[in-house]
Amino acid sequence: MGRWSFMPILEFLSPDSVVTSLRARAKKQILQELSTHAVRQLPALDEREVFETLLQRERLGSTGIGDGVAIPHGKLPGLDRLFGLVARLEKPVDFESLDGQPIDIAFLLLAPEGAGAEHLKALAQVARLLREPGVLDRIRAARDASALYALLTQPTKSEAA
Repeated sequence: MGRWSFMPILEFLSPDSVVTSLRARAKKQILQELSTHAVRQLPALDEREVFETLLQRERLGSTGIGDGVAIPHGKLPGLDRLFGLVARLEKPVDFESLDGQPIDIAFLLLAPEGAGAEHLKALAQVARLLREPGVLDRIRAARDASALYALLTQPTKSEAA
């Protein structure tokens, strides 16, 4: 008999922060598009500053974690809450991932400059969710933005072995 486990709920996502067909042909272009989408919802932020923050983080090492997923992230002054945005790419793109595979799912996470543990907890939560069996397949198969949002924010039971 298996025990029930609950997938983590990503409370820092909003229905507007789901992009189902991001167009990009290169890593920098993905980061630029993510920055553009983020600033539409966070008008207090400067798009160039968001992009530069993500770029600087990538210089430390790719946030491509494998299995076709990247979690670009950074801390920004002027941000007062955690902000998440998930994007499904139209076509897989090389992201210099740890496993050498191109990515087709990007999960942007932005945090206030002073966020310490909160930022790390959110990153861990995203990584944990994306490791849940079947989640990546369901993200790739979600028919539209609302289905994808529901998948990432609704508590669902998954049987743990």
